[in-house]
Amino acid sequence: MTMDGFSRFPPEALDFLSALKANNDRDWFAQNKDVYERAVKAPAEEFCSVITPRLDKLTGMRHRARIFRIHRDVRFSRDKTPYNAHLHIAFTAQTDGPLEPGWFFGLEPQRLVVGTGVFELTATALDAFRARVAGADGETLSGLIARLERDGVRFGEPELKRVPQPYAADHGNADLLRRKSLTCWLDDNAPGRACRDGFAEDCLKRFTRLKPVFDWLSA
Repeated sequence: MTMDGFSRFPPEALDFLSALKANNDRDWFAQNKDVYERAVKAPAEEFCSVITPRLDKLTGMRHRARIFRIHRDVRFSRDKTPYNAHLHIAFTAQTDGPLEPGWFFGLEPQRLVVGTGVFELTATALDAFRARVAGADGETLSGLIARLERDGVRFGEPELKRVPQPYAADHGNADLLRRKSLTCWLDDNAPGRACRDGFAEDCLKRFTRLKPVFDWLSA
């Protein structure tokens, strides 16, 4: 089954990413750049072109896709390997709310991941998030997280060790108040699924499973 002409990533995409992980240097990449362009970059662009309007329809919001660069920014990193041995894509929703959630897709040599949420809440968004989770909305989110975790969804851990002021240390939603981000993920240790016919539809179903978190954040 295809979705507007896109069905799956070619198996060569995973072959390339696995080989890049083992040969992460500029000479190897230069010799295999045509494979990257054909097997990874071009299918990723096609994937974005079909998933973006489907996310628009799913949420009622417009989205913008961003394919992350294959080149790593090594200026401030001890790891000087020049390339990312994975394909990461973000779909940003155009929302009027302060929290600005998005969707994430990752194809890696050893796994496939999809997610939603906010990686880093700005100061204004963090204040809004804490005000919501300190009240009844926090109870709703806490229950939602518990239900999705039982369904195999992985949530990022809270960043803070202590509940921030002015909230009580023993607040009922302390775990939520200790967060500076909120992301959730579906992990699949069989990345070859992305190379099976009908993967675009399968990926949208995975996003749909995570939609309750997106809805809470965009409310």
